[in-house]
Amino acid sequence: MGTGLGDHGIATLCDHWGRPVPALPAWLTEPLWDQFAALLPERPVYNPDHPLGCHRPRIRDRIIFDKLLQLLRFGCSYEAIADTTCSATTIRNRRDEWIRLGVFTRLRQIALEAYDRIVGHLRRGHPPGTARRGASQ
Repeated sequence: MGTGLGDHGIATLCDHWGRPVPALPAWLTEPLWDQFAALLPERPVYNPDHPLGCHRPRIRDRIIFDKLLQLLRFGCSYEAIADTTCSATTIRNRRDEWIRLGVFTRLRQIALEAYDRIVGHLRRGHPPGTARRGASQ
């Protein structure tokens, strides 16, 4: 694997063939996306209120979600991660829409509840293969 600068100057990882590697591994992003997607309302692909009856299709929520993860991972600007899949304005607008809908508030609550379950589980018992501190052997 190598590193390089992407189209917008963001450091990206590349495999042996020069293909970009995701900012975060799928084993981490897939469960996050599943939790997040469950909080999103159903939206039509095309805006039914558009005067011409159609317009450009709505950018998929998963694309925006991945872009927001890139923002968090790289600490860059919206303009730096915008590309042919979506614009910086689209990313910001969708983020604002999700904030208005309370999606991030609900996701935060889910994360806190999951954390509490994990910590509570660890406090009640010890993970297999570990001994308690101070216990005689």
